[in-house]
Amino acid sequence: MEVKKSPEADLTKKSGLFLNIGLAISIGLVLLAFEWKSYDKGSLMELAAVNDDFEEMTEIPPTEQPPPPPPKIQQPEIIEVPDEEEIEEEIDVDLDIEMTEDTQIEEAVFEEPEEEEVADEVFTIVEQQPGYPGGMGAFYQYVQKKMKYPSQARRMGIEGKVFVQFVVDKDGSITDVKVIRGIGAGCDEEAVRVLENSPKWAPGKQRGKPVKVRMVLPITFKLS
Repeated sequence: MEVKKSPEADLTKKSGLFLNIGLAISIGLVLLAFEWKSYDKGSLMELAAVNDDFEEMTEIPPTEQPPPPPPKIQQPEIIEVPDEEEIEEEIDVDLDIEMTEDTQIEEAVFEEPEEEEVADEVFTIVEQQPGYPGGMGAFYQYVQKKMKYPSQARRMGIEGKVFVQFVVDKDGSITDVKVIRGIGAGCDEEAVRVLENSPKWAPGKQRGKPVKVRMVLPITFKLS
């Protein structure tokens, strides 16, 4: 028994084919539109054919300017000055003192002004520093021998260094003794006492002359 094909079924199959063909044609047209190149005819292409109508440039020689004229030298003007007139005038001098051959003239005595007393300057740095007899080693031996450890400091277990400032006078004596940094508990007073009873030092010298010199030394307190 033969199966008859209906015209609607044939049309449905053909519609799909036509759709594919149309899609392929439209894609091809789009690609062709993007790939198509066109060139405009412009004036830039004819630059090579343009004739050069510039005028030939002529060289202009440099102009030399003459140097300026030298300045005029003005001669000094000489003015005649009249001679000074001499004035003769008699001057009368009246002297109340009558001078004779026997008159003796007393010598004038000028008293020298009293010199103001200038306070002695105390130096900190001098050409020759003061020194203890026998050197600093002998000085610390003297301190160790004469120093008595304060009982309060011994009980409290205080140790340390007491920095004492003093002045070595022109004759080598120790003056103006004071503590600038101490540890307390009687150690400061003991350090001052030992220095005040110190033997005389060799004084410091500035330009060969003895001067006052301020010094600072540490006194160490240490429990044995």
